[in-house]
Amino acid sequence: MAARAFLASIGKPSADRPPRADAEPWCTPMHISAPVRGYVVAVATPTNAPHRKTMPSKASGLLYGLGFGGFVDGIVLHQILQWHHMVSHVEGYPADTVAGLEVNTLADGFFHVATWLLVLAGSITAIKAWREGRLAPSWAFHFGLVLAGWGIFNVVEGVVNHHLLGVHHVRDDVGSPMSWDIAFLVFGVLLIAGGWLLHAHGVRAMERRTTADTRPEGDDATSEP
Repeated sequence: MAARAFLASIGKPSADRPPRADAEPWCTPMHISAPVRGYVVAVATPTNAPHRKTMPSKASGLLYGLGFGGFVDGIVLHQILQWHHMVSHVEGYPADTVAGLEVNTLADGFFHVATWLLVLAGSITAIKAWREGRLAPSWAFHFGLVLAGWGIFNVVEGVVNHHLLGVHHVRDDVGSPMSWDIAFLVFGVLLIAGGWLLHAHGVRAMERRTTADTRPEGDDATSEP
């Protein structure tokens, strides 16, 4: 009984001993339960105090978009449609010879390794954000970033490989017309713009929901004082 009275006394604030200023905001003073097998159990119970979580990371969505955009390029354009390969516009490695196709296939493989590493990095950053206790992204928040990342990949890949280095073009199979390269860049810019607008919509929706969730009980912004 003496131990229980002592724990009860330290669990309740008093005029001489107010609650600790550094106490966790989600805990109340200790609630003393009935003895269990001769022991007194002290339980910290949650309060209604709001706890605002951090918004999701943008890195994982962008990395997924970069990686998946590379996979779309490599799988669809390089392998299924075979419009071009990684170095199919380089003199000495034509894709219509066995030796040239072997070199292009090897280069495509290294390209896919790079895109796989981007997807892996996106997975790592997503797990890191989850372990940090961040909010889970909404569909609009996440897929807006994925689309933007895909567009960034198209623009960077198009400018560097198609125009600066000239190692391949979108349609090497029909003589490498410039119009296809320009359309590839325009498509990338549209993906960036549309993806970012979708992401911004997701951010606003999450902020509204987070504000509503963290508003103290009984606090109605529309109520009269």
